[in-house]
Amino acid sequence: MSTAYALTGAEIFDGENWHADSALIIDGGVVKNIAAASALPGNIRKVELKGGMLVPGFIDVQVNGGGGVLLNDGPSVEAIRTICDAHFAFGTTALLPTLITDTPEITAAALTAGKAAAQEKVAGFIGLHIEGPHLSVTHKGTHDPKLIRPMDDADLVALIEAVQELPVLLTTIAPETVPIDKIRALADAGVIVSLGHSGASYEVAMAAKDAGATMATHLFNAMSQLGHRTPGMVGAVLQSGELSAGLIADGFHVDKASMAIALRAKRGPAKIFLVTDAMSTIGTDITSFTLNGRKITRAGGRLTLEDGTLAGADLDMISAVRFVHRELGLPLDEALRMASLYPAQSIRIDHHYGRLTADYVANIVHLDDKLDVNHVWIDGDSHYAR
Repeated sequence: MSTAYALTGAEIFDGENWHADSALIIDGGVVKNIAAASALPGNIRKVELKGGMLVPGFIDVQVNGGGGVLLNDGPSVEAIRTICDAHFAFGTTALLPTLITDTPEITAAALTAGKAAAQEKVAGFIGLHIEGPHLSVTHKGTHDPKLIRPMDDADLVALIEAVQELPVLLTTIAPETVPIDKIRALADAGVIVSLGHSGASYEVAMAAKDAGATMATHLFNAMSQLGHRTPGMVGAVLQSGELSAGLIADGFHVDKASMAIALRAKRGPAKIFLVTDAMSTIGTDITSFTLNGRKITRAGGRLTLEDGTLAGADLDMISAVRFVHRELGLPLDEALRMASLYPAQSIRIDHHYGRLTADYVANIVHLDDKLDVNHVWIDGDSHYAR
């Protein structure tokens, strides 16, 4: 008996082009093809949608929490599942739960939980992001300076061993604190090395890129800025065609003008893409929580420590898409690529994710004309319906 079905009645964006009067055919958890709605075989099951648009599922490579859970609070498969589940309602169908700088014991527990989540095939889970602890204290952001430390051989081995059992393993490091040979060893093993929370010079950032780093974590935030004589890490990201970069598009972390300038200036083929840096607040009405024993307050769309430092973001992916589309004036297709195809490229999964075309994973979002999420499918199965 065929498991194929067709989604009809909505315009389809395949990641490159729009298709009207068409149907998206799914079978066995993957996209089979896009066909004319009028030419569907009579025996295929049809799911009729009332307008709107079908777009590739969003991919978020920096998700600290959701559903009232922060990964740091107790890394486990259940915590990972709760975080993933919380983001489905906002169109995110694949994500990297992210561990903020913590103790060696918590870091080890997160790697263990990630391996177990991969084995259990937790819906939405595609790997881990270990953000720190090998960062610069001068650019710590919300990371606890008492927990920031150099990378030793045991840290290196743990990451290299973990990447063998995870679909994706991303780590954020400050390149001025991690020797080039360790950066190269991580990259050679398949770990995606991202530069962030760093005061590194342009030259140091570019040397890390040459050693295998391929990404920067939350462009502009907690990094050396672009100056007319000191290009800094921001300059390295914009100048290098090999460094992609996440961007927190909530209107608080980065000014709209700076976002627009960066998008125009970025040298390709690497892209700037959207991340949420979301905390446990997503999908809840909680107004405060703690990280490493420090209180974080939620108010006015911002999350802050008691001294006013931004502490992650109260942001979901569809809101970020709406922001760059409506506030920056990006075409909708480019805004959608920033949430799907470009992050997929940044973590090297764009051969199966980020598009709605033949043999791609059937991670699909149905949006209405106001860009609200109506329905989400992951591996072809329904996981959220409004």
